[in-house]
Amino acid sequence: MGKTGAKNPKPKSGGFARVMAWLLGGLVATALIAAAAGFAGWVWVNQQFEAPGPAAEQTTLMLPRGAGLIAIAGQLEREGVIEDARLFRLMVQIDQGERSLRAGEYRIPQAASMREIYALLREGRTLMHPVTAAEGLTTAMIVRIVEASEVLTGEITRIPPEGALLPETYMVDRGATRQGVIDRMEAAQAELLAQAWPDRADNLPFSTPEEAIIIASIVEKETSVPSERPLVASVFVNRLRRGMRLQSDPTIIYGITGGEPLGRGIRRSELDNANNPYNTYQINGLTPTPIANPGRDSILAVLNPPETNYLFFVADGTGGHAFSATYAEHNRNVAVWRRIERERARGGR
Repeated sequence: MGKTGAKNPKPKSGGFARVMAWLLGGLVATALIAAAAGFAGWVWVNQQFEAPGPAAEQTTLMLPRGAGLIAIAGQLEREGVIEDARLFRLMVQIDQGERSLRAGEYRIPQAASMREIYALLREGRTLMHPVTAAEGLTTAMIVRIVEASEVLTGEITRIPPEGALLPETYMVDRGATRQGVIDRMEAAQAELLAQAWPDRADNLPFSTPEEAIIIASIVEKETSVPSERPLVASVFVNRLRRGMRLQSDPTIIYGITGGEPLGRGIRRSELDNANNPYNTYQINGLTPTPIANPGRDSILAVLNPPETNYLFFVADGTGGHAFSATYAEHNRNVAVWRRIERERARGGR
């Protein structure tokens, strides 16, 4: 009897390959669709990040110290300068800028985009406020100005000595400390002296920066005309070289009031008072301390005074002074000034 059993058929590989190709094609298509969707989403997010913001006008806001990204983004949304705090946080996190946002007071422009606001906060372009101390003020006066500033915080716990501050306009953040501003003024003068002292003129009649500040403070109080400061400095330097007394009225006033306005003329008894240690009509050399905080120009004028033969000066009626080398010439200038004073007095009646 013959074998009648059938052979096993071979599997058809073509169908499996078509299935795998279909699956692979589906996966690729899905990936491409997802990538396209992701790209479109990224484009949309960037567009929103760079689109004009909702602020209808310029807005000033204060970001507190210690605030994190979540708190900052929430405040920006509440203040109406961004529309979506979550989107802002997302873009900052992608840029790894969470720790770069700086506290302070900011002025947000009208319709600023989230990207522009992020740049403002990252670069710390805070709103700055001026604190101005005029040349010739005493330390007590400058302390009062700093204490009265509404943008500063804290108390002044250490007051530098008279003459140790550099009067200028200092730009500060809202919330800066009052002591910090005083310290900046003191450091600014120390830096100026460190730079200028080595380049001082030869044969000056003083030997320390502290003595230079004393003379500069007297120069500062003697004239309000900037162009006269070098000439006034030359007068006092010339007098010290000759052993002459400085004979400066502002020093007497400082000895009486501590630098506060006297409110009247100096009396003869005050000129003759030898018990006033600041009376340069009675003492030789310099006063015990500066009588004010001199400005940059007065300090530089004292360190490099022009070469003159002037020993005297008196008001000339124009707001400035008449300078002279001899006592006789000085007396003539004084007579002119007295005549001007009398004419003004008659005109005021």
